[in-house]
Amino acid sequence: MKCFRFASVIGCAILTVFLASANTTLAEEAKQPGGTSLIRELDDAFVRVYEKVAPAVVVIEADKALRDNETDATSPAEPDGTTSPNGGASPNGSPFRLPEALTHSEASGFIVRQDGYILTNDHAIADADKIEVRLKDGRTFAAKVVGTDDKTDVAVLKIAATNLPAIEFGDSDSLRVGQMVGAIGVPFSLDYSFTVGWVSAKGRTQLTQDTLYEDYIQTNAFINPGNSGSPLFDLDGKVVGMNTLINGTVARGLSFAIPSNLCRDVETEIVATGKVVHPWLGITIIDLQKDALLQDQIKGIDSGVVVQTIEADTPAYRSDLRPADVITQVDGVPVATGRDLQQQILKRKVGQSVDLSVWRDGKSLKIAITTAGLPNDLRKVANTAPQKETAPPAPDSYGLQLQDVTGELSGELKIGSLSGALVTDVASGSPSAAADLQHGDVITELDQKPVTDAAACKALLAAHDPKTAMLLLIDRKGQKRYAVVKPQP
Repeated sequence: MKCFRFASVIGCAILTVFLASANTTLAEEAKQPGGTSLIRELDDAFVRVYEKVAPAVVVIEADKALRDNETDATSPAEPDGTTSPNGGASPNGSPFRLPEALTHSEASGFIVRQDGYILTNDHAIADADKIEVRLKDGRTFAAKVVGTDDKTDVAVLKIAATNLPAIEFGDSDSLRVGQMVGAIGVPFSLDYSFTVGWVSAKGRTQLTQDTLYEDYIQTNAFINPGNSGSPLFDLDGKVVGMNTLINGTVARGLSFAIPSNLCRDVETEIVATGKVVHPWLGITIIDLQKDALLQDQIKGIDSGVVVQTIEADTPAYRSDLRPADVITQVDGVPVATGRDLQQQILKRKVGQSVDLSVWRDGKSLKIAITTAGLPNDLRKVANTAPQKETAPPAPDSYGLQLQDVTGELSGELKIGSLSGALVTDVASGSPSAAADLQHGDVITELDQKPVTDAAACKALLAAHDPKTAMLLLIDRKGQKRYAVVKPQP
C-alpha cells in the first residue's frame, strides 16, 4: 500500500480544537461580561462560510462497466485489508460477475461557473462510462467530461444547468502556513460533511508518482475517502485548493490539496480548448543541495537547479544547455529549487522563449530555450542503452572498457557525432558501475575537458587524481546526462 493514496470520498466533519495558544485568552474573556462574544463570532464565522460554500459543492457518482478480465477493485475491503471480488466467488474459487456489472465510486467537486462547469480530480472520474452530479438542493444531472489533465490530476465536467451557485477562486500563492481552512465533501457517503483545520505546509512534492506536477498544500483538516475533488477554502469562502491526497486509508491529519492557482489555469485552458498542453524543456533536474557529489565538483555557487539529463530531440537538446549546468534564474527570476524552476516554466506559453541563467565551469551564462508542448507519453521520450554484448573484463581501475565511435555505431546510438569514447564494458562493482555508467554510453567530456576519442579519454583517466571524484558528461542513445565517479577506495 502506498503511503499517500488518492482520497475517493470527502471527509467526516469533526470540528477540531485549534489555536491552543489562544485558549487562555478565550477562557479569560469568557469570565467577563459578554465574554463569550469572541467564541460566538468564531462560531458564526464557521456557520457563514459553510452556508456560502456548500451550495457550490457537488456529489459525483461515477460508474464504469467491467470489461473482460476485470474485477471490481472498489468492492468493500475485508478486515484483513484484502478486496472482495465483485459478486462473490464461483464454485472453483475464481471471481465471477454479471457481464454488465458496474464499479461505482463517489467523489466530490465544486461549481466554478454558473453555467455548469465543475472541477474535480481526474482520478475520481477516470475511465467512467457514466457520470452523474447531485447538487445540494437534490437535483441530479448527467455530466459530460469537458477535458482532463492526468499530469495535474484535474478534470472539468459540464452539466446542463444555469444560474448555479459558483465558488470564487482565491490566490493560493498568498496562502500562509497557519491560516485556517475548511473542506466540504462526501466522506464515506456522508454528504456535505464540513471539517476545519489550518495550512500545515506549502510546496509539498514527491508524494506520489501518479502526477507529474506536484506543489501540494498540506492541511490537517480531516479528509477521508470520498473527499477527492472537494474544495479547500479560506474563511472568506474562496477556494484555495482541491483536496486530492490523504495519508493511509483514513484521516490522520495529513491531507494534501492542489493549489487553486494551478486548478484555475488548467480549468481555463480546458474550457477554452478541451485539453491542456504544458510547456516543457525536456530536462530532468535535482536541487544542487541534494547532490553532494556534484557539489564537490561545482565551485563558486551554493544553490540552484542542476540539469541531470537532457532528452533527445527536445527544446533543451536543441539549445546550448548541458548536463551538470546549474540553473539559477528564469527570465531574471531566481530559482533555488526544482519546484521554483517548475513553477516558472509553467507560467510560460508553449513556443515562448525563456532566458536561463546558468552556472558552468565557474562562469555565469545566458541560454535561450524555446518551450515545446509536453508529450502525452513521456515513456516514448526516454531512451535505453543498447543490449550489452559479451566483452572481456575492463582492465582499468575505473572499470571501463572504451573504443572509438564509428559511423555505424553513431547511427545505432543516435548520437549524431563521431566524437567521444564509447563504453563497451563496465566492470561489476567498479566505481563506474556505482556511478551508473552503462554499455553504450558515449563519454564526451571528463572534468570539463572534451573527449574526442577513446585514446583521449584514457589519457584523461590516467591523468586524473584517483583520490578525487571526476565529472563525466555522457550521451546515452541521444539523451545527455552527467555522472560523478567517486574516488577509488
